Amino acid sequence: MTRVAHQLKSVSNEVETALYEVRRKIYPRAVHGWFARWRVALVAITQIIFYGLPWLSWNGRQAVLFDLAERKFYIFGLVLWPQDFIFLTGLLVIAAFSLFLFTALAGRLFCGYACPQTVYTEIFMHIERWIEGDRMQRMRLDRQETGLRKIALKSAKHGVWILLALWTGITFVGYFTPIHTLVMKPVTGTLGPWETFWTFFYAFATYGNAGWMREQVCKYMCPYARFQAVMFDPDTLVITYDEKRGEPRGARRRSVDARPEGLGDCVNCEICVQVCPTGIDIRNGLQYECIGCGACIDGCNQVMDKMGYARGLIRYSTENALRQGYGRAGIVRRLRRPRTGIYASLLLVAALVLTAGLYVRTPLKVDVIRDRATLARETREGLIENVYRLQIMNTHEQARRFVITARGPETLTVSTREAVEVRAASTEAVAVALRVDPAVVRQGAYDVVFHIEAVDEPRVSTSEKSRFFVR
Repeated sequence: MTRVAHQLKSVSNEVETALYEVRRKIYPRAVHGWFARWRVALVAITQIIFYGLPWLSWNGRQAVLFDLAERKFYIFGLVLWPQDFIFLTGLLVIAAFSLFLFTALAGRLFCGYACPQTVYTEIFMHIERWIEGDRMQRMRLDRQETGLRKIALKSAKHGVWILLALWTGITFVGYFTPIHTLVMKPVTGTLGPWETFWTFFYAFATYGNAGWMREQVCKYMCPYARFQAVMFDPDTLVITYDEKRGEPRGARRRSVDARPEGLGDCVNCEICVQVCPTGIDIRNGLQYECIGCGACIDGCNQVMDKMGYARGLIRYSTENALRQGYGRAGIVRRLRRPRTGIYASLLLVAALVLTAGLYVRTPLKVDVIRDRATLARETREGLIENVYRLQIMNTHEQARRFVITARGPETLTVSTREAVEVRAASTEAVAVALRVDPAVVRQGAYDVVFHIEAVDEPRVSTSEKSRFFVR
């Protein structure tokens, strides 16, 4: 019985070893080149936008503010209300078609250059290199026994990481709470519970994902890596290793001609592996862990330059281009295929529809609510009266005065003829009574139409239907 239990335990351990891989820490090496410059540029652009937008002012308020408490979204001169949810849907549709198009054209461009996980990992790695040094220095530091120097370097690195993560959390919350007010709240001790929670939650997520988990997020947590393959086809540009040119690989001196020895151009230096942020070997073929950042291309090109070989052993290419041997012109020509044409057309249509919708959008919305306590009543003058509550929403950033009129049964009149003033980007509730002479109507329900029009700009107007009841 003991022997059987021991065998079962051994089998269980083997299964665990096969299913769960212990993480091997990756030490990406610094690399310079065309794609590295693009990554740095996009990191700078995205972070200038993210950290800078909340501090911009527009018409005396924050230029970009998603005020959840007031249920208003301010985007420069545009004020969106819950009734404008359709525009958010349009933005999501545009984002989806953009993702489909760029993935069909050139693989995981978003992952490699604009994904927040990639961007913040890149920033955190720059800080790490600045404090601890490049790849070999960091590896030696980690192997050293704990001492004052190691503690000082590690503490400095994590201290900078935490400060950056906290500022990132404050900036994120600053899109929902005016940031000029938010940054003073910790000083005055008035930071609310939800503001505190989301600041520290976002800071913790940034610190944990970019500082500790890094490639684990891309490999195991991000769903995009799993379903990206369905958007690839043989004419999609991906990072590829030219096996025909590179194999058989092998080390050699720079002055030695490797062709007579039967070697390809790959010198087996493994620079492509050392610079990869996810630690893969692109020479084994395209893998789902590859985020398409192009670091291996820059690293390989540097080695090819030193060896005096032509660049492009690792490059952006397509499956068909490698198989059939056509060049850049053939690749570009095949990028314009039916699939990308359909995606581009749908993206253009969605963008035009959204733009047209925003252009013709009227900065006025009205909700009509009947007084349900009394369907109809008789006034002192003997008229039949129905009472309504009009919720007038002025979505423009200037105060306006509106005139209310109504159409319906003959002799229909409106109780108020004075213009109603509504402040900028605010709502005003107005009680309105409609009256009809009972001599011209019978018992039943009649359609009425309220028309609300701005005094200073007649084109800013809207109409809403309701019902008038006669008992």
